[in-house]
Amino acid sequence: MSHVGVPRGTVRKRRVLALLATGVLTIPALAGCTSSDRVTTVAIVAPQDVAAAGRDLVADGGTVNWAIDAMPTTFNAFQADADATTTRITGALLPTLFPLDTKGTPHMNSDYLESAKVIEREPKQVVLYRLNQQAVWSDGREIGAPDFVAQWRALSGKDSAFWTARNAGYDRIERIERGKTDTEVRVTFAKPYGDWRSLFSPLYPKQVTSTPAAFNDRARTTLAATSGPFRLRSVNKGAGTVTLTRNAHWWGSPAKLDSLVFRAVKPQDRVQALVDGKVDVADIDAAAAHRVVAAARDKGGNGQPLTHGPGSEIGPAAALRSWALAHGSDEKAAAAARASREKTRKAAEVYATEQDGLRDYVVRKSLEPAYTQLALNGESGPLADERVRRAVARALNRQELVDIVLGPLGLPAAPLGSHLALAGQPGYEDNSDALGEQDTKKAQALLADAGWTRGGAVKKSDGTKAGSKGEKVKGGEHGKAEPTDKPTKAGKSDDNKPGDDNKPREDEDISPGHVLAPAAAVQSAALLRQADAFTTARAVADTGTAESARGKVTGQNRGPGGAAGAYAPMGTAAPQAPAKAADSVRDTLGKDGKSLTLRFVLPSGPGSESLRAVGEKISSMLDSIGVRTEIIKVADAGYFKDHVASGDYDLALYSWPATAYPATDDRPIFAKPVPATDGSLLVEQNYTRVGTDHIDQLFDEALSELDEGAAQDLLKQADARIWAAAASIPLYQRPQLVATDRKLVNVGAFGFGVPHYQDIGFKKPQAAGSPANRKK
Repeated sequence: MSHVGVPRGTVRKRRVLALLATGVLTIPALAGCTSSDRVTTVAIVAPQDVAAAGRDLVADGGTVNWAIDAMPTTFNAFQADADATTTRITGALLPTLFPLDTKGTPHMNSDYLESAKVIEREPKQVVLYRLNQQAVWSDGREIGAPDFVAQWRALSGKDSAFWTARNAGYDRIERIERGKTDTEVRVTFAKPYGDWRSLFSPLYPKQVTSTPAAFNDRARTTLAATSGPFRLRSVNKGAGTVTLTRNAHWWGSPAKLDSLVFRAVKPQDRVQALVDGKVDVADIDAAAAHRVVAAARDKGGNGQPLTHGPGSEIGPAAALRSWALAHGSDEKAAAAARASREKTRKAAEVYATEQDGLRDYVVRKSLEPAYTQLALNGESGPLADERVRRAVARALNRQELVDIVLGPLGLPAAPLGSHLALAGQPGYEDNSDALGEQDTKKAQALLADAGWTRGGAVKKSDGTKAGSKGEKVKGGEHGKAEPTDKPTKAGKSDDNKPGDDNKPREDEDISPGHVLAPAAAVQSAALLRQADAFTTARAVADTGTAESARGKVTGQNRGPGGAAGAYAPMGTAAPQAPAKAADSVRDTLGKDGKSLTLRFVLPSGPGSESLRAVGEKISSMLDSIGVRTEIIKVADAGYFKDHVASGDYDLALYSWPATAYPATDDRPIFAKPVPATDGSLLVEQNYTRVGTDHIDQLFDEALSELDEGAAQDLLKQADARIWAAAASIPLYQRPQLVATDRKLVNVGAFGFGVPHYQDIGFKKPQAAGSPANRKK
């Protein structure tokens, strides 16, 4: 998968922007989830898919290679450049005191804690941790109060020498003391903190957090001590690997694997890495998942050619034409046709070999704990008006957008109803009613009330400014915008069907004519006529009218020297572009001589197909209420930093990770921006630049509320007001697709949950003569 970073600022929230492919994936739908279910069910939860197995069924030994996007920039999860790779690796090496379960709820980790609870509320909140008496670091020293104290001091924000991403929660601690024994840690808070379970995860040894030098520098490349089922053995930047081995000092259930190797493999190289056997576990996009599923389906195909891959899209008509051209007397055309056929043949052979290698894998699928939203930049321009933002939001059919991404994957496809929780989490509630459902008429009324009327737009001069209908041309390879055509209207696509727009079909012959030798001419002409018959029949099926199909074909089978696409069927009226353009200007909403056009920034790279498909669908939906969009495609590398974070957009699609602690983690995302002394706007992580004092107040109250039910009620109120502000429109929970070796168990698509690294391994081979092997 291709990703663009969107850091939360805390270790739990190290996630990245989703750029997922949307290739059609034929995976059986999850049990109990059908298209009819999606119509009637609102909060559908996808279960974990990890091939769960008891430890007694897992073999001892072996090595698993796990694909990561890149080598970790740091092992310090509290630094600003920590990412998903840092989180993945430290999860196997360091204590997490309250890991999340499959519903996204934190639960005490008995490997490290005997108990942890609030023992005093007045006059100040006090939390008492009782540590597992067996819990030790890899150097043999027991985990204790000194580790808690050192981490608090490093993350409290009081010492600027420690370079930390955020100090949320730690800044509320007043003191940390040893309890009655060495295994008790007493934490006293200066201000109440409801999310206290979020603290000290991961917990680092005091060697890492006691000095700025160790925290800022040494922890980037190594860890002085660890405390998990595995320990850090080596980091090989040249080979792109981080190798973990069993921790001899681990007191819990021992790791089943001998070693765990995290191997850097770019998302676009994952399929080849799987084929070559270099990785056993890899996050993949929908296109790669389709190939893995197809490989299993095609197993035992009795030598029949694959129905997918290179050449599979060539229909009978195109195949006949290709053969005719390759065996014709026009040497130049024949050579080109033979070269093309040979290229396709070799590509098909390579593809088939790769498919053979993919049969050893299976796709595990669930919903990732992250959601994709449509962001509306309310800092300036038309979207600074809440009425315009609400109109844009109410023009959207969110179910149709969800179906684009999740429908083909057989995953639960329901629009997300909350900014602060995902379906299945205890605090989830659909608060989208605060904004209202899709209603085109009400959207148009909101725009009219804001002063945007049809016919109000005027024709721009050549020097149109950013945000006008004119396309921007900025060289996409370097993160700048690329020009793109206006998307087609909802429900339609340019698939070159006969009778649609007088354009030639993609599979029809548009090459110049040529003279054949007598013998070859007879055979080739016959084949070309047969190919035309296939084309005509196909056109009839598409249009239902043989006459229109014949006209279409005749118009394209032009004489020698004809320009491709220059001929239309006889009687076709010439297009009247000027009149159409004039109508478009009159139909465009305008105000004070300016047209209502929004800049929609989308990523252009491979792996971001789903975002582009959703973006183009949104564009067509907005077109229905008179809002025009200028789609600007930019390179993935600069999509977030150069456009979203900097505010250089009107509309954008990006994702935020879910959290069990929304009062802490989500407040910076929806906090009201405040002016800085230099006149700029301090937005924290609120890239829509829209917020209110009331929303901030509700977050603050929830953060200090120790009653979980009361805190959830406050957060639901905050979520309803975020919906009403119409700057962030949640769309769907992201799909999670993971390819794993078929023999692996307890690993795959974890959903909300976290890996139990000590339980991952290869399933024991079934004993000979067992019931499953006996002949009936």
